[in-house]
Amino acid sequence: MEALAILFLTTIVATSHASDLERGGIPLPIHLLRPLTGSRDLHIHGISCSSWRLAVETNNIRDWTTVPQSCENYVGHYMLGHLYREDSKMVADTAASYAANLTLGGDGKKIWVFDIDETVLSNLPYYAQHGFGVQPYDNSLFQAWVDLGEAPALPESLKLYKKLIKLGIKIVFLTGRSESKREITEKNLKKAGFHSWEKLILRQATDTGSALVYKTGKRKELQAEGCIIVGNSGDQWSDILGTPTGLRTFKVPDPMYYIG
Repeated sequence: MEALAILFLTTIVATSHASDLERGGIPLPIHLLRPLTGSRDLHIHGISCSSWRLAVETNNIRDWTTVPQSCENYVGHYMLGHLYREDSKMVADTAASYAANLTLGGDGKKIWVFDIDETVLSNLPYYAQHGFGVQPYDNSLFQAWVDLGEAPALPESLKLYKKLIKLGIKIVFLTGRSESKREITEKNLKKAGFHSWEKLILRQATDTGSALVYKTGKRKELQAEGCIIVGNSGDQWSDILGTPTGLRTFKVPDPMYYIG
């Protein structure tokens, strides 16, 4: 897997290039490397890795800290292969269809809330070097990666973002990144193709509590300002649980880490 990660990092390309290439009618992933078309299930030490991933995505397994060691190859091939892109496409297409059928009016108060990491920006170049979630999270290493501002867009989320903009829905980015990351986050978003938004909300030093508490509180503030959250997209359940959630929530696949 280390060799796979190195190969991935030497062949990663920007979304703008990858989106121009198609295979079988479905655009390539955010990179050109495709070691497998999907992810072969593994049964090691009694673990079915595909069943583990399903349990993670449905929030049946909670509060986990790392991907099972025996599932590193499975998760790596899933994230680098075609299935992750297809799963992401299903989420984005469903969200776009829902948005297109909304009665929006012209009040300018309809917003769509997006998380950032693994929702609109991909940190796969980082996680490919760190076992696809098998290695314990290292905040210093991850923040150093964020400071590079090189995270590519998730192509399907970028397509959804553009469709929402055309519909007149305003975009709010709500992230667990700290306020100190505002400048680099703005640069990275724009570089990846997310050129405009209504608000970019980052975590302040006074924002205490879990991710769920923090994001729920920020959505309450948005509602108090008169915003109507018509959609809410995130890769973590803590992005889309709590009250208010918004009129509809959409879970982007992410089996690499858990934030409660």
